[in-house]
Amino acid sequence: MAILENIRKRTTVLILVIALALFAFIVSGIFTADNFGGGKIGSSVAEVNGEDISVDVFRRKMDIATRNNANNTSSMQLVNNVFDQEVRSAILSQQFDDLGINIEEDQIMNYIKNIPGYAQSPQFQDENGFFDEGKFRDFILDMKERNDGSYQLWLQDEKNIIQSNKEQTYYNLIKAGVGATLKEGELDYKLANDKIDLRYVRIPFSSIPDSSIAVSKGEIESYIKAHEEDFKQEKSRDIQFVYFEEKASAADETAAKEELVKLMDNRAEYNESTKQTDTILGFRNTSNIGEFLDRYSDIKFDTIFKSRGELPVQFADTLINLKVGETYGPYRDGNYFKISKMVARKAEGSVKASHILVAYEGAQRANPEVKRTKEEAEERAKELLRDAKKAGADFAELAKANSDGGSAPTGGDLGFFRREKMVPAFSDFAFANKIGNIGMVETEFGFHVIKVDDKQDLVQIGHLARLIEASEETINTLFTDATKFEMATTSGEKNFPDLAKDENYTVRNYKARELDENIPGLGTQRGLVQWIFNDDTELGDIKRFNVNNGYAIAQLTAIYREGTMSVEDASARVLPLIRKERKADQIIAQYQGKSMEDIASDSNVTISNATALTVKSPTIPGAGSEPVVVGTAYAMNEGETSGLIEGQSGVFMINVTRKEEAAQLDNYSTYANTLTTTSTSRVTTAVYNALKEASEIEDNRATFY
Repeated sequence: MAILENIRKRTTVLILVIALALFAFIVSGIFTADNFGGGKIGSSVAEVNGEDISVDVFRRKMDIATRNNANNTSSMQLVNNVFDQEVRSAILSQQFDDLGINIEEDQIMNYIKNIPGYAQSPQFQDENGFFDEGKFRDFILDMKERNDGSYQLWLQDEKNIIQSNKEQTYYNLIKAGVGATLKEGELDYKLANDKIDLRYVRIPFSSIPDSSIAVSKGEIESYIKAHEEDFKQEKSRDIQFVYFEEKASAADETAAKEELVKLMDNRAEYNESTKQTDTILGFRNTSNIGEFLDRYSDIKFDTIFKSRGELPVQFADTLINLKVGETYGPYRDGNYFKISKMVARKAEGSVKASHILVAYEGAQRANPEVKRTKEEAEERAKELLRDAKKAGADFAELAKANSDGGSAPTGGDLGFFRREKMVPAFSDFAFANKIGNIGMVETEFGFHVIKVDDKQDLVQIGHLARLIEASEETINTLFTDATKFEMATTSGEKNFPDLAKDENYTVRNYKARELDENIPGLGTQRGLVQWIFNDDTELGDIKRFNVNNGYAIAQLTAIYREGTMSVEDASARVLPLIRKERKADQIIAQYQGKSMEDIASDSNVTISNATALTVKSPTIPGAGSEPVVVGTAYAMNEGETSGLIEGQSGVFMINVTRKEEAAQLDNYSTYANTLTTTSTSRVTTAVYNALKEASEIEDNRATFY
């Protein structure tokens, strides 16, 4: 009762508190809602010229892409692929609407007829093997009536077909206006074939030290403003990190090796059930290799016989030469320590042979072009057998010139094979004959002239193996080291690189984009990338991440906003450009009005010659690619000397010593057609890139993925 009385006395206060709480809830909803209640980011993965790409639609497309992913593409790669497709579709659809491009039902059907998956399906063909529109329509109507998922997939296919057809129409309209005149063809011919010889003197920019050119911050800023398009940057972040990798220590490796060695010899083991001490046979002496390896090895017994080429390359020679019962090791093979034991050997269990196949009409898998009879094939094979057995005969060349088999281009070489791989008659000859023997056999494929090239033993080897992995002690130490480093870096007493240097840790750096998925050295780390782009993450923030096989302590070291680069970020690129301009001005001012000989003498350089230069191949020996210099020479007369020209590598003065015009052609249509073809082939990519560049695209991928 006392409590109720106290509540009644404080009714006004309670009402005020509740009112404030409700107000806070409402205000919180307003300011935490995406776009201040607009809901665009909350519902769209992108906005293209004011048109939303719904996140729900995008996710459905992602589901389809994920189900169809046969290439093990990562999830972010799929996101990017679907995003690019959706943006492309939106941009082009806007163009189609503006131009009134539409596709009628008969056009869709004509397009479907040219899709091999539909046109070549027997399900949609008439008795003559032609595409039957009626059968196709009945199939779609049947799907619709069943109302299963197949019809929804077809509707998506239909949308894609309509989109593809519209794109084809749109680009064909543009291509129709792309071409080149005969005059343009003639110019293209001349630019490639008119030859120019010249003498030149070059004062290289490197003759003036960079240190002598002082550039202020204001000059860099002015240069960036004057060339803004050249210094655009996308949103990115710089991070530095130390990777604490969970891997075996030297002590762990030693322990793994010692475990194997202990299993080699017999040991005594007390048996509780019999109350006696039993002798347990070691790997060296055991007769039941499979049971032993199943019990003690990290790699089970493989009963399959192996050839030399199937053994570890580094140890193949040693292993293949072991005697039955003999062992080798311990040795390291990848992430394992192994002791290997020869269990059994099949002498000459693998044969290397070459053959010349002479097929005949009706033989299995025979090329339809082969029209010889069986009797003719046999006679031809006997002729080739005689040729192959002649002294000095080159079997490989005979096979290349005469074999009907798929191995003809490689001289009939079939490589090493086991008995069961070939048909019985072929294997019987290859395995029964000595190396170098040549003979003929008949199989269902035709007549074979066979040469036995080599033979190898097959071996059965058991591997007593121990996986080299970090022990619990090593893992605990790694966790402790990572924790200590994280605490030290966040304390602020010393900077990240210095602390890492003190502990002999390697610091790695990476510039990340907002949609990056992989970080070199760490693998897939989408969570880390999202953290550095989070608005709450500030410059200098440090965080630990659990990564594959360990931990990463990462620090955000730089933030780059989308737009024009800052003076600090652009200075490394701008400084050389400004210095080059200043050096060119200095050189031109110093040598203005002087002759080529005086310039060469005063600057201690030589006058050089260049011959057979063309505008399309503007490389000057000793100077590199100089399109401005060669282009200037092209416009000059023979014998004329230029003024000072600012080139790529220095300042030039040139004298045209000879101009050789290419022979006149009767018709330049070939060159005009080539220009047209080249321009037309670029339409699809160039037009879309131009449309995309001109579009306003709001990318919200990082909000959802």
